Amino acid sequence: MQNTKRLLSLISLIGVTALAGCVYKIDIQQGNIVTQDMVDKLRPGMSRSQSHFALGTALIQDTFHPNRWDYIYTIQPGGGKRLQEQETLFFSDAEQLSGLSGDFVPGMGDQAVILSDSTITTIDEKAVEQPAQQEKAKPGSLEEQLQIEVDTTEVIEVPTPEPLEETPQ
Repeated sequence: MQNTKRLLSLISLIGVTALAGCVYKIDIQQGNIVTQDMVDKLRPGMSRSQSHFALGTALIQDTFHPNRWDYIYTIQPGGGKRLQEQETLFFSDAEQLSGLSGDFVPGMGDQAVILSDSTITTIDEKAVEQPAQQEKAKPGSLEEQLQIEVDTTEVIEVPTPEPLEETPQ
């Protein structure tokens, strides 16, 4: 009887010790998830409400800098190294999107490769699909009017301000 209790206690102790190393550690996510597709929807001159619709509510809307919205996302996978992504939107006094900075660049979707140690951006020519030839729109149609409007649209460059910090903490 006494030996049975000791054996049962020993087996229980070995089992608990073995399972102690099998603790599941959850992924810790905080902030706003911002993807390249979301940033690609941003255009210069967009209103605050349009930018809010594209990216969601900013994590930080500073009272001292009302024309700046910060989107920060951090994840620490199961006890691993913490990763952080950041995107900052800047608005003009006319409440329109005037610039952005961060880990994502507009227009740099799946077909572009950004070299992290360099400012050079390359595009894989094989990955870029050539547009198919389209029929010309009928004269006077809505499609022709839209095409004329698109062709005559003035391109406005969005200035990219320098980051405040070299390395995020």
